Amino acid sequence: MKKMRAMALREYGDAEVLRPLEREVPEPGPGQVRVRVRAAGVMPFDIGIRRGSMRPPGTEFPIVPGNEFAGTVDAVGAGVTEFAPGEGVLGFSLLGAYAEYVVVGADQIVAKPDAMDFTVAGGFSGNAQGAHMALSALRVGPGDTVLINGAAGGLGTLSVQLARAWGATTVIGTASPRNHDHLRELGAIPVTYGAGLAERVREIAPEGVDAALDAAGAEALRASVEVAKDRSRVMTMVDDEEAERLGLPLLRGTRTAQRLAEATDLYAKGLLRLHVRATYPLEQAASAHREVESGHGRGKVILTVAG
Repeated sequence: MKKMRAMALREYGDAEVLRPLEREVPEPGPGQVRVRVRAAGVMPFDIGIRRGSMRPPGTEFPIVPGNEFAGTVDAVGAGVTEFAPGEGVLGFSLLGAYAEYVVVGADQIVAKPDAMDFTVAGGFSGNAQGAHMALSALRVGPGDTVLINGAAGGLGTLSVQLARAWGATTVIGTASPRNHDHLRELGAIPVTYGAGLAERVREIAPEGVDAALDAAGAEALRASVEVAKDRSRVMTMVDDEEAERLGLPLLRGTRTAQRLAEATDLYAKGLLRLHVRATYPLEQAASAHREVESGHGRGKVILTVAG
């Protein structure tokens, strides 16, 4: 049997538990496709898997993390007619993307736009779908004033752009001062996070904001509640415990190929773009995790998989 390289954990712990693994290349079953991975995004979810705070049912060691990827279709299972070997795709999985090959359902991938390179595509699915899911739940649309906390991160930057693409008139984004110019380029009005945030937001939106998405944490979430016109349109992606304490709705939804296709279409039209902060070869997955855990910088960290 043909072998492939992967990065896996055989125990929970710090970044150093991510180590090389050689295993058999998986075969696609009915309705599945095998993708030769070219790039895989590094998500906070992956770090939760590594630490053991995220434990999907039935997970057993060794665990290959990775829940977003891009590459070329390598083989298709019975019944798959919409994709063929050689096509460039991007998609999502629960685990398994830190590898040379991944097998997923044909309903977990979409065609890669020609204008999107594989590195960007590898880190696009997770944050694009997260932003789509959240802003849909917040009912963001034409004329809205929207607050995005943590606007310079991977999720935040796509949320800013998606809100604008969906017609929001004003998007206010919180970030450190070094990222303010970046947010202006994306179409947001930047404000500095921290104490006094609610007052700074009111200077821009005296009547309050129509919707608020938090990707920063409890302090920003509380400030969002202060400036929101309607508490039912305030949500967090990072602190469900505080949201429950404040009586806010929790985000519920699933990733779908339809969500991803809508986002890639906006990318192809020039309405979404993804900033890549850093790339690491697959074998340096531990370094990539440390980069994400540092909390510094903006945009996505990507693992590249050599051919």
